[in-house]
Parts: sequence; structure tokens; C-alpha cells
Amino acid sequence: MFGYRVPAPDEAMLISGGRRGLGGAPFRVVTGHGKFVLPIFRKTRFLTLSMCESEVTETCVTRQGISLHVRAVIAFKVGNDHESIINAGQRFLSDQDQMSVLTGRIFAGHLRAIIGSMTVEEIVTERQKLAAEVLDTSKTEMAKIGLIVDSLQIQSIDDGDTGYIDAMSAPHKAAIQRQAQIAQAQATQASVEAEQVAARNQAEYARQTAVVRAEYSAEVDRAQARAAQAGPLAQAHAQQEVLDAQTELALRQAKLRQQQLVAEIVKPAEAEAERIRVLAAAEAQRMKIQAEAAASYDRVALDRMLIDQLPQIVKEAAGGLAGANVNVLNGADGLGEIAAGLVSQGLTILDSVRQNLNGQDSSDGRRPAESNGSGNGLLQLHSRKDGKADDGPVDVE
Repeated sequence: MFGYRVPAPDEAMLISGGRRGLGGAPFRVVTGHGKFVLPIFRKTRFLTLSMCESEVTETCVTRQGISLHVRAVIAFKVGNDHESIINAGQRFLSDQDQMSVLTGRIFAGHLRAIIGSMTVEEIVTERQKLAAEVLDTSKTEMAKIGLIVDSLQIQSIDDGDTGYIDAMSAPHKAAIQRQAQIAQAQATQASVEAEQVAARNQAEYARQTAVVRAEYSAEVDRAQARAAQAGPLAQAHAQQEVLDAQTELALRQAKLRQQQLVAEIVKPAEAEAERIRVLAAAEAQRMKIQAEAAASYDRVALDRMLIDQLPQIVKEAAGGLAGANVNVLNGADGLGEIAAGLVSQGLTILDSVRQNLNGQDSSDGRRPAESNGSGNGLLQLHSRKDGKADDGPVDVE
């Protein structure tokens, strides 16, 4: 738009004419935004805020009186605050290249002053300390002209033909060379040892290879020998298996024959012996039973004979009573009682005879003698010769 001005991001717009700026400055400062500027009545100028560089090459004398050629580079710019912009604008607005020239001169003076208070050893070994001291001493002076220093780098220090720095570095060079030689010797030794180890490894590998080859050859020979022996061994194993089978078959046949012999001879013999034993036992039992039956039959026959003779005995007893003097006190009843007594006595006599016979069998095992009708066991009746009856009762023995 007509009359509207906008500064670049790295510029400060200075508007002069009209009212004054901050702090009574002859211009107003505008940064970061645009502004309407009346043409003819206002004048607009731009001050760079970008980074600038200045190089310093200066010959300085140390505290030891040794001349050193020092080369340094300074990075600086105009400050971002209004006061720095106003200070820099008033000094460098018409010729902004003068900022680098003036900055180089300022730092050259401070650099000579700082190096003059230090030794060569301090300058060489403590460059950062040198740069920090130069920055500290120039900070106030640079601020007065509206500039700030971002960095100071000491790029080179040279003593020319004096050779002081070389002499100072000689021990270090010697030490470095010595270390380099030691390192080289160690590297050589390590290389030799590595070669020796490699040679040993190669020899060991060759030995292992030879061993493996020998083992492989031996294994091949053994395999061939086993293959050559496989046929005879297989035949021998087959023959052995045939012999084992034949032996087992013979054992089975012998066992079978033994079982046949047991079935054909031993078992029938045992059965026959058992049959004979059973028959003998049965015969003995039969004879025992027959003997017992015979003995029992004799006793039964004797008893039967006695029983058969009992009526005759009773008859003889009754006959004996025929000649006896019997007084019947109660008539027919008395006669019945006498007959009953006679029968009772006959039965008692029979039982006594049986007991005597049983006693004789148990004592001497002999059979009782047959009765003849006149010995023991017969009923004997006693009477008087004169036909008179005895005073006592009938005596039965």
C-alpha cells in the first residue's frame, strides 16, 4: 500500500522526521511489523541485524618478549534491543561496513594487551582462556557502539623464525615419536606374534587334518574289513542259529518222548498199583467184615440153640418138679405163679449164659463150647430120695 513500509526479519527500520524516538533519539525504531510512513515528510532507513564477521591478524609480544603472529575471527551483530539499535544506527547507518573494521581494531588492541600479560606456553596451551579474557575486556566497549560478540576463535599462533614454539614442542614431539616408535614396535611384535599364531594355527590345522584323514582311512579300512567278514560271519551266525534250532527241537522231542513214556508206562503202572492197593484194601475190609459176621453168626446160632433148648430145659425142670413135694397154698393161682417163676428162671439162666459167652469171647477170643445137655447151663432140680419134698424152695443153678 502506498506509504506502508515493512522491515525484513533481520532488519530494523529507522524512521526520521516528525517526533523523536526513544530516549530523545533522532529517529524511531520499528522491528517485526510495518508502519505507515508519510512520503516527503518522513525518511526511512534500514539497519541490518544479521551476523557479521571480522578477521584480526596481529603481531603480539608475550610477557617473555617473544613475538607471535596471532590470527583470530570475531562473530558479532547489532543488539536486538532499541538502545543497541540506536547506538549502532547513529554510528554505522550511513556506512554499515565500518562495523567490521571497527570491531577488528577494537579486538586487535585488546588481543595485544592480553597476550602481553601471558607466556607462550599459556597462550599455546590455554587458547580458550585467552579468548575468554579478550571477550570480557571488549564487552563494555562493544556495547557502547551497539554491538554484541557471539564468539571469538583463535585460529593460529605462529612465532615466525624464532623456533620457540618448535623447541617447546620438541619434548612433546620426542615423547610422541617415542610413543610412536613404541607403538610401532608393539605393532610389529603383535604382527609377528599374530604371524606365529597363524603359523601355529596352520600347523595345528594341518595336523588335525592329517589325523582326520588317518582316522577316516582307518574307518574305511575297518568298514571294508567288516564288509569282507560280513559274509562268513552271517553264514556262521546262520549255522549257529540252525544248530540252536536243532538243539531246541531235540530237547522238545526228548521232553515229548518223556511225556509219552510217562503217559504210556508210568501212569498205567501207577493206576494199576492204585487199583491193586484199592482191591487189597477192599479185600481186607471184606475179610474183616466176614470175620465179624462169622463171629456174630456163631453167637446168634448159640443163642438160637439155647432158645431152642429153653423149652426142653423148662420141661426138664417141670419133670423134676413132678416128683417133688409141692405145696400149693392158693390153688390155681399158686400153680400159675410157680410156672411163671420157672419160666422166669429159665430166661435168667439164658441171659447169664449169653453174658458168660460174651465174656469168654472178649477175654480169650475162643468160641464157647457146645452144650451137651448135662453140663453147666442146664437146669438141675434136686429132690429127696424118699420122694419127699425138701423144706426149702426149688434150687436152680
